[in-house]
Amino acid sequence: MTTGVRRRMGVEERRQQLIGVALELFSRRSPDEVSIDEIASAAGISRPLVYHYFPGKLSLYEAALKRASDDLASRFVEPHDGPLGARLLRVMRRYFDFVDEHGPGFSALMRGGPAVGSSTTNALIDSVRQAAYDQILSHLRVEEPPARLELVVRSWISLAESTALIWLDGRRIPRAELEVQLVQDFAALAAVSAAHDEELTALLRRLLKNEPADGPFTDLAARLITLASEDG
Repeated sequence: MTTGVRRRMGVEERRQQLIGVALELFSRRSPDEVSIDEIASAAGISRPLVYHYFPGKLSLYEAALKRASDDLASRFVEPHDGPLGARLLRVMRRYFDFVDEHGPGFSALMRGGPAVGSSTTNALIDSVRQAAYDQILSHLRVEEPPARLELVVRSWISLAESTALIWLDGRRIPRAELEVQLVQDFAALAAVSAAHDEELTALLRRLLKNEPADGPFTDLAARLITLASEDG
C-alpha cells in the first residue's frame, strides 16, 4: 500500500527538473512569453521555490539554453564511415529534428530573446558553432584548414542556421528537401572555392571519389549538367 507521500528532491535533482520543464515550455513558445508562474505550475512547486533555485527567469533560461546547446552540438557527431554526402545528410536530419522540436526557442535564441547579447548566451551559441565546425573538419580529415576551407565550413554553418529560421516561418518548403539542399550547398560552396585553390581542389577530388551514384553530391552534379545543357 502506498502512502501518497511525495519524495523530496535534492537540490541538483530539482534544478535539473526545473531546467527540463523550462526547456519544454521554451520549446513551444518564445521564452519572453513564458512566466515564472507557468514554470512553477508545470513543475508542481511554488513561485518562491523556483527563485530558491534560480535568481530569475534569465538564469533559468540560460541553464535551459546550456542543455539545449549541448544537445544541438551533439547532433553534428557522426561516425566517419561511408561517403561524406550521406554523413552530412544524416547530420542535417538530426539538426532539423532539433529545430522542429524546439522551434520557438531556437527562433528566439537566434532572432532575439531574454538572454540575447549576454556573454553566457553568446558563448553558448559560439560553442555550438565551434562544435559543428570541428566536427565537419574531422569528417574532411583536415586539422589545419586553409583559409578558403575555413570560410566554406563557417559559411555553411551560418547558412544552415538561417535556412532553419526561414523554414520555421511558415515551413513552406518540405523539410526533407531543405536537408538535401543544405548538403548540396556545402558541395557547391566547396566547389566554388576549389576553383581558386589547388589544395582545396585536391581535397574535393578525394572526397568526391567515394561518392555513390545516388548520393546528394552526385545528384547535384547531374542537375547542374542538365541545367547547363538545356536550351535557354
